[in-house]
Amino acid sequence: MWGKPGMMKSGLKRDLIAVATVLPVAIGFFVLSAGVGFAGTSGSLQRVVEYLAAADDDLLLPNAGEQTDSSQADDLLLQPAPSPSDDLLLLPGTPPAASDDLLLPKASDDLLLPAASDGVLVPPSGGDDLLLTPVADPVAPSVAPAIGAPVPAGTFTEEAGSAPGAAAEHERLFTENRFPAATTCATCHPKQYSEWSASQHAYAQLSPVFLTMQAAINAKTSGTNGDFCVRCHTPVGMNLEESVYVSNFDRHPTSREGVTCITCHRVNRNYGKISGRLAIVEGDLYEPVFGPKGGEELERVLAEPQTYRVSTDRDVPGRGIHTGVERFFPLVTPGFCSTCHDVTLVNGFRLEEAFAEYHQSPASEAGVTCQDCHMGKEQGVATGYEQGPAAIVGGQPTRPRKLASHFFAGPDHSILPPGLFPLNVKAQSFKTMREWMAFDDAAGWGTDAFEDAAPRDYAFPEAWRSIDDRYDGRKIIEEQKQRLVQADERRLEVLRNGLELGEIKVTAADMDDLAFSVAVRNITDGHAVPTGFDAERLMFLDVTVTNGDGAVIYRSGDRDPNGDLRDTHSAYVHAGELPLDEDLFNLQSKFLVRLLRGGEREQVLPINTSQGVLPFVRPEAFPTTIYGRPRGTRKHKQTIDPLGTRTAEYTVPSELLTGAGPYAIDVKLKAQMVPVNLILAIQDIGFDYGMSARQVADAVVGGTLTIAEQAAVVTLGEQSKAAVQ
Repeated sequence: MWGKPGMMKSGLKRDLIAVATVLPVAIGFFVLSAGVGFAGTSGSLQRVVEYLAAADDDLLLPNAGEQTDSSQADDLLLQPAPSPSDDLLLLPGTPPAASDDLLLPKASDDLLLPAASDGVLVPPSGGDDLLLTPVADPVAPSVAPAIGAPVPAGTFTEEAGSAPGAAAEHERLFTENRFPAATTCATCHPKQYSEWSASQHAYAQLSPVFLTMQAAINAKTSGTNGDFCVRCHTPVGMNLEESVYVSNFDRHPTSREGVTCITCHRVNRNYGKISGRLAIVEGDLYEPVFGPKGGEELERVLAEPQTYRVSTDRDVPGRGIHTGVERFFPLVTPGFCSTCHDVTLVNGFRLEEAFAEYHQSPASEAGVTCQDCHMGKEQGVATGYEQGPAAIVGGQPTRPRKLASHFFAGPDHSILPPGLFPLNVKAQSFKTMREWMAFDDAAGWGTDAFEDAAPRDYAFPEAWRSIDDRYDGRKIIEEQKQRLVQADERRLEVLRNGLELGEIKVTAADMDDLAFSVAVRNITDGHAVPTGFDAERLMFLDVTVTNGDGAVIYRSGDRDPNGDLRDTHSAYVHAGELPLDEDLFNLQSKFLVRLLRGGEREQVLPINTSQGVLPFVRPEAFPTTIYGRPRGTRKHKQTIDPLGTRTAEYTVPSELLTGAGPYAIDVKLKAQMVPVNLILAIQDIGFDYGMSARQVADAVVGGTLTIAEQAAVVTLGEQSKAAVQ
């Protein structure tokens, strides 16, 4: 990495004397070294000096989010990713990140502070909220600038208010030819697209929580985690060799579709449990796809081009169609799902065990597959499949057959603006992601109430200056909101088919004692609940006891001001501002990490670190397959086995009782996709879409679902009177 001599950073100057002392030796070394482009060339002396000086400052820099002494280097606070305009001043052949220093203003400026438009987190202006508050910029970039990684070659950027340039458009078409997008498939498969586009597969790469978490793990492991997480969340992105740090704004559209159509239907090899590496067969729309039944029906459609109005010739205008469907039966077997849903880390740590749990379950023994429960008529139950056409080609349906649902419901939900998710062909063709981020839904753009009252000089963004565009945007937004409601209904369906809450049983009700219990049952026979990334899933009981005056005298499962449960990871509990909820019933598994001097502690991110300046994951000296985990880290599973039961018991302290009652007991079984303490642990990386930690936490808590509820009324000294809801 070269900088101009007159623009060398002050942080490098301290090394020049030492470098000059060893310069002859250094020059000899670089002349003899292979792969060093400047070795032996005229005028290389200055470059060697700069190279050696820069190496001291730049080569061992920690990742974003690490606490480092400010005296170490000038680059400790990473810059946002360069904008397209930055490239105009780069030295020939130099990657953007390598020449950041060339464009710095005078030293008196705040060189390393991101601009407000970068969506950085800033301290709160008031209050005691421990989560940081947002900078007001609805179209700020993403997690990528916070990491400081350059945008890789082969990506194009959507600029708000403008169409892509000719070069970018050619790049898009080229990539589309390699990896067709789901929007292309939607032309003939509208039902499948509609289901998938609101699913967790479609959301896998778009999730700002996921993006920041994988970036935080990389930051804490000096990048050694690599693409381990993201390879399952965007297989197309990995095949395109996109950087793991790139914002979704700057990814190729097919890449940000996550687990898209071709992720499954352009795979023709049975890889098994290898944590997500999928060699997607490249090719444009006309190339064959792979499915469980083969291409008999497609051959019939192709034999009637006039009826179905299709074209199989790339050079002939018409409705393009894939020219073959090759049989790939593993697609409908549980082992295919295990590629991503059974995750074993390279050090032997079993992070996710959905397939392993299924493999030992009654459902597996009975021959019920993952697809039977999660792609059938009802989410979470093997109730059979729908019948209907697999495609609508040229307005004509194909012959009826078994149809698999592509909704893939789970506890996760979207926290993005409705213009971005669910994925929508009309929305994507109407405006770019950045333009949808600028649409002020809360203000009521595109409604009669707003438009009639808006002043004539209202400062609309360029993309939304047209009132017709705002009304059209409003129609799309309202459609998206309806789809999100439907998605929540399917989430609730799969959760209620997995968990059941028993009746409240009063075990003591005398004048000095009130005790009760409630059973939580796993009513599935296919895996534990929760499953998958069970260290991220909250399934807990929210318990309230009120006296005859309506005052709450007992709580468990309530939240701190951040939105966290009052467990050991609550910032308020840790600070001693709130008491620990010792009665908390929570099925979330916990990571435990071995301490330096013995013992264990719970940790949000299970990263073993060295005592040095830069943390890294240490390789094990012994085979971890013997233990099933690295010896320094383990996971304490608190899930419920298939068809199993766990009972929660509660006792109201006698000093809280206020007479005979009556006392009302309310118990809710709730599900939340991630804990707020995870957001707190990773917030220094920054979140995609310019979201703040506060915005992310509020959206996560707001998506919590109540799976079941039970209630009872108890009078002390009398037989309890239960009113079950």
